[in-house]
Formats: sequence, structure tokens, C-alpha cells
Amino acid sequence: MKARKIITIGVTVIASAMVVFSGIMKLTAGEEVVSAMSKIGIAEYLVPLALMEIGFTALFLYPKTMKIGFILLSCYFAGALATELSHGTPFNALLPIVLVWISAFLRDSSIFLPNTTAQKIF
Repeated sequence: MKARKIITIGVTVIASAMVVFSGIMKLTAGEEVVSAMSKIGIAEYLVPLALMEIGFTALFLYPKTMKIGFILLSCYFAGALATELSHGTPFNALLPIVLVWISAFLRDSSIFLPNTTAQKIF
């Protein structure tokens, strides 16, 4: 059980750090970020996108709001993947969403398996 808790915390930290780092990069409006977002036409929305990433991650990390944070992060990255697919850009949103899903499953498997008893790690 101790190994599972360590793995769960590790995956959660990695997933959350990736999303928060992405939000910070958008907030600082670096040259590469602005040029990449300009190519797909969303450069003027960098600040709201960054605040959503950071806010949704905060909800996901807090145990009482984890499920709503999970849903919001999933929707956010699904939209990012759809945008990347439609513009032929690399799938940068794939790794964060996969890690968020793995983390959510490890933290509370009842999200994906509703007939099981909730085994919450933290």
C-alpha cells in the first residue's frame, strides 16, 4: 500500500507540475509561446487560458474538489487536443491529459469504475 501511495503522489505531482508550468509559460507570454499560439489564432487568450490551467489544477489537487477539477482539466485538454488536430500541430496536450487521468484513477478509482467502493489514496 505504501508503494501505491508514493506512485500516486508522484504521478499527481508530475501531472500537476506540467499543467501549472504550462500556465506560467502562458502568463509570462514568452516569444515561443506567443508565436505558437498566434499560428492557431489564440494568442490574445493567453492570460485566460493560463488562469484556467492553474485554477483547474488547484481544484484537482484539493481532495474535496478533485472530481470537478478532473472534469475541468479533461475538458480543457480535450479542447486543446481538438485544436491541435484541426491545425496539424504536435500533440502537446496528450501527455498532460494522460497523466491527469492516471493520477485521478490512482487517487479515486470510483471516477472510472462507479460500482466499486471509493479507495481514496489522499
